[in-house]
Amino acid sequence: MFYNFDHRKYCYLDIFPKIKKRNWIKKKISKAPIWVSEDLRDGNQSIIEPMDVEKKKKLWTLLINIGIKEIMVGFPSASKADFDFVRWLIINKQIPEDVTIAILVQARKHLIKRTFESLIGINKAIIHFYNSTSPIQRDRVFKTNKEGIISIAAKGANYILQQTKKYPKVVWIIEYTPESFSNTEIDFSLTICEIVIDILSPKNIYKVILNLPTTLDVASPHVYADQIEYFCTNISKRDKVIISVHTHNDRGSAVSSAELAILAGAKRVEGTLLGNGERTGNMDLITLAMNLYSQGIDPKIDLSCPEELLDIVTECTKIPIHTRHPWIGELVYTAFSGSHQDAIRKSLKKQKQNELWQVAYLPIDPKDIGRNYKSVIRLNSQSGKSGMAFLLERDYKIKLPRWMMIYLAHLVQKESDKKMLELSSYEIYHILKNNFFLETPWKLLTYIKYKNILNIYINKVKLNIYYSIIDYKNLLLLFISNWKFHQIKLINYYIQKINNYYIAFINININEKNLIGIAIDIEKFSVCFKSILSAINGLMD
Repeated sequence: MFYNFDHRKYCYLDIFPKIKKRNWIKKKISKAPIWVSEDLRDGNQSIIEPMDVEKKKKLWTLLINIGIKEIMVGFPSASKADFDFVRWLIINKQIPEDVTIAILVQARKHLIKRTFESLIGINKAIIHFYNSTSPIQRDRVFKTNKEGIISIAAKGANYILQQTKKYPKVVWIIEYTPESFSNTEIDFSLTICEIVIDILSPKNIYKVILNLPTTLDVASPHVYADQIEYFCTNISKRDKVIISVHTHNDRGSAVSSAELAILAGAKRVEGTLLGNGERTGNMDLITLAMNLYSQGIDPKIDLSCPEELLDIVTECTKIPIHTRHPWIGELVYTAFSGSHQDAIRKSLKKQKQNELWQVAYLPIDPKDIGRNYKSVIRLNSQSGKSGMAFLLERDYKIKLPRWMMIYLAHLVQKESDKKMLELSSYEIYHILKNNFFLETPWKLLTYIKYKNILNIYINKVKLNIYYSIIDYKNLLLLFISNWKFHQIKLINYYIQKINNYYIAFINININEKNLIGIAIDIEKFSVCFKSILSAINGLMD
């Protein structure tokens, strides 16, 4: 007896090839596969409100613009909307010369005939037919044996061949899918594909495409790679076929399965933009393409403007994009963690313009896909000193000294905890300003420099400072020694020039109390005096 959530209901499928020596594991991908978009078919059939023709036109244009060269456009024998869309493409000459459309059809005579009718006037097309082959499909759905399944495939191949002869001027490419390949005994998959090739290849100058899907993903990606390698090694007419894969995300590994399948011999990959598809979705073309891109491999599709792509796909499918979606999610290039922010800030400072990208926690330069560094580091209650410093430097050109980071970080953390929200650079700047730019009660009115004398007017007080060397530290020490109201000890100071003004940070001690002051001024004497007064004013808080 089985109970709810009882693992005993399931078992490992013992149908996978026993590989003694894996060759795919030693290989690496060196070029992009042939990309095939399934958005207008697999993607469309899985959304709550399937796309109308106008939305299909918009998505079609997007696919063309990013450089997809093979596009599955629908199932015209089973859908009037798909039929009308295919006719629109052909009649209005919407198919570029370097793009080939694919049409899906079951291995059934009347559906195949209708499929060819939808393609009248085309110059080149892929006819993609399929039938299910797995034990479950044979026993429980079709209620037939292996011979019965082979018969379905053979009849479909023969009838397709007959139809191609009616249109001799068209370049026909035939694609066959033993559906549920990953759940089918590998030797049976080989047998049925051999029979299909025998029927098609002598009559067709183009290679047959054999598409080997994980229709329902039931094993780890390495098992699928073993299946693909075994199939490629044992198919007798390897030079006459192109091996294609079509992975699903039931186990969350559609991209991994496709990537390993390429290592194992696949040259063609079917998928959808953002992984839309039945159940948990199809393999995401963008993720795999960007995986290759990040390894220095030209993906052969243009993903430099993903915002436009996201807008169109979400409009057509009405499916929102997760903020953590690989490569193009809103928060993918954002760090909240303090240690991550510190590593990113330091790496970006060292990164040179024409060297290989080497930035911690950023696998690619966000600018490559239209992002900027504004979103890379953001502040919440989990963030640290480096993130705060990065935002101030990026947006206000203020380079905080490390000792200043420590004092400011405490206040920023407190404010973030209080709000339980992300803090902007504007809010961080105002925390800095409100706590350390203190102009009362002590305020510099003016100063007069005459030879080696400085007459400094502060409120109603006049200080006379005699100097011989003008440098920031000397000015600070002279001011402190002439200040009669408090015993001041200089701990730290830092002065930065930003464009045409100076910003000064000073850390002093008065009666064992640690004080920090900051000031901004266009003149270096003034900024020194104002920063000390700002720190002294902190004594009054």
